[in-house]
This record gives sequence, structure tokens and C-alpha cells, in this order.
Amino acid sequence: MNILIVDDHAIVRDGLRRLLRGIFDGKILEAATGREALALVRTRQVDLVLLDMNLPELGGLELLSRLATVAPNLPVLVLSMHAEPLYVNRAMEAGARGYVSKNIAPNELVAAIRQVAANGRYIERDLAQTMVLNSAPPEAFEQLTPRDLEIMRLLARGRSLSEIAAALGLGYKTIANTCTQIKSKLGVNRTADLVRLALEAGVS
Repeated sequence: MNILIVDDHAIVRDGLRRLLRGIFDGKILEAATGREALALVRTRQVDLVLLDMNLPELGGLELLSRLATVAPNLPVLVLSMHAEPLYVNRAMEAGARGYVSKNIAPNELVAAIRQVAANGRYIERDLAQTMVLNSAPPEAFEQLTPRDLEIMRLLARGRSLSEIAAALGLGYKTIANTCTQIKSKLGVNRTADLVRLALEAGVS
């Protein structure tokens, strides 16, 4: 099984590579950005993607959306620092088959990889319990698409609309119109309010 690790931190990729090489046969591939990941999926044999959500330029949710088009049957397991139910729900809706946090024990991570590779689904035990105990995400956020959330994430990180358009490979007018639609969905008028909501919801 060839596993693609997508994470912008070299030390994280190195640690995961060392762990997985001792357990799984096959190649361990690496990508530091979403664009590198897409290129590898298009040109190499990839059997499973281990994906960080907080990537530069092309974020995890947007990458999931594009992977669903490029390789619709490719299993993706999210390995993220974000443990908020909103992120888990959106990642699974965008096509991920599993979601675990970076606090996960190595043996549970291996179990998650095996289950997702076998066409199953997996959510880390602690995250699953949190999702049951906590209330569902605010109703307004349920209207947002993965791209909406990606734009909010980039806004919260201080990106301008022009920079977001360049990062996502879309036109400025498309991003501006989408931003207006997001404001309407969330009932706010200013971009600053979108940033505030993104930070409060952990979309950053």
C-alpha cells in the first residue's frame, strides 16, 4: 500500500514516515502542499492519503474537494490539529473517510489507517465522544460549502481576496461573489465579522 503524507511540517512527515515504514509495505510518499499532493495523485500510484487540514495556499477542505474529482475512490484519512466538530463534519462531508487528531496514539493511528484503507470509516474515539456530547455546529454554518470554509480560513489568516483567488486558482470576482454569499448565509455585513466568526468556530 502506497501512502501519501500531506503535511507542511517536515518534522511531522519524518515522524510519520518512520512509524509507517515499520508497519506497512509499499512506498511512503510526501507532499508539503495541496498542489504537490494533487500532482502526486495524478502521476503516482497512491492507495491512501494521510492529510493535514492546515496547509498553505490550498487548504485541506479544498484539497479534499479536488481529490474527490481527481480520484473519487481514493481513501483519505485526515490527521489534524483541529479537533472541533465543525472540522470533522465538513471533512467527512467533503470526502474524507476518517478523521483523527495529532494527539492520537500511534497504535490507534495505525488502526485508523487499516480501517480506512479497507473502505471503512474511522473517527478517533475521543473526537467521536466530543461530537456526541457537544451540540451540533450552529445552523448557519451548516449552509457553508467546503470552499466557503476554505475562504473563511484564509481570511482569518490575513489573506486578501486577491491572494485567496491566487491560492485557489480562481478569479477575483468569483472569490468576491462567494465572500458576499458567505456573509449572507451567516447574516453579517463586514469581512471583519467573517474573520471573527471563523476564529470563534476554529476555522483558522
